[in-house]
Amino acid sequence: MALKTSPPVFRFAPSPNGLLHLGHAYSALLNFDTAKALGGRFLLRIEDTDLTRARPEFEQAIFDDLQWLGIKWEEPVRRQSDHFADYQSAMGKLEAEGIVYRSYLTRSDIKRIVEAYEAKGCLWPRDPDGAPHFPGRQHEEQNAHDGDSYTVRLDIDAALRKVGRNLFWQEASDNHFSKVTNVMAEPAKWSDIILVRRDAPASYNLAVVIDDAIQGVTHIVRGKDIYEATSVQRLLQELLGLPQPAYYHHSLICDDNGRKLSKSRDDTSLASLRAGGATPDDIRALVGLTGG
Repeated sequence: MALKTSPPVFRFAPSPNGLLHLGHAYSALLNFDTAKALGGRFLLRIEDTDLTRARPEFEQAIFDDLQWLGIKWEEPVRRQSDHFADYQSAMGKLEAEGIVYRSYLTRSDIKRIVEAYEAKGCLWPRDPDGAPHFPGRQHEEQNAHDGDSYTVRLDIDAALRKVGRNLFWQEASDNHFSKVTNVMAEPAKWSDIILVRRDAPASYNLAVVIDDAIQGVTHIVRGKDIYEATSVQRLLQELLGLPQPAYYHHSLICDDNGRKLSKSRDDTSLASLRAGGATPDDIRALVGLTGG
């Protein structure tokens, strides 16, 4: 008798800090359509660890936009703000391993250190997003003061010594995962990443791997802008003993200047398009999808 296998689990996980645009519609529809095609489950998650920017009206707008597009999801919806204890538990495990540390350096401190170094004619290393690598914990003692706020960072070298450097993730060639290849993860490109921010109990990278594991997410379909971050997420999965999903990083929806659409630039929202008379089929056509 054939063994019964569990259905694949997909998710769409927006942040309620602005209105959804065509880029979000593409990712949500791609996840929903693929889950349906593969006989899988589709989950919606609200990523609201940034309580200073999250707004209930934006969360409601997410529900309204997705329902209008014809997307259905399982209940209940997981909100990160309801599960801070999960992230604190994970941090406790990493702290027990001695691979995290408090960082008191501010952005201004880091900028000063980098500028002083580059003033000597040397280039400071940068991460895939172009931000300077963190200077390292050797700079912390002279900047720490009682009562100062701090972030918690992962000691990347210590973490890699623990798990080894032959770390991979599975990347699909299409959203149906018909062909999957191994991609070497290179978390050292990011240096000592932040795990706990001054204004939030978990960074995106920490929260997302914990949420995906708790929700049983098996297939992650998301934009290519997150491709490089998969390296540090795979490292965290290994450190915390979490399962490894399969990934597909889809192309991005860009504006006429070739820039990725962004909430911060107030790119045209789905709500505006809907108010202007657009239909869900129009949205599918605009992002290059058909059917549903």
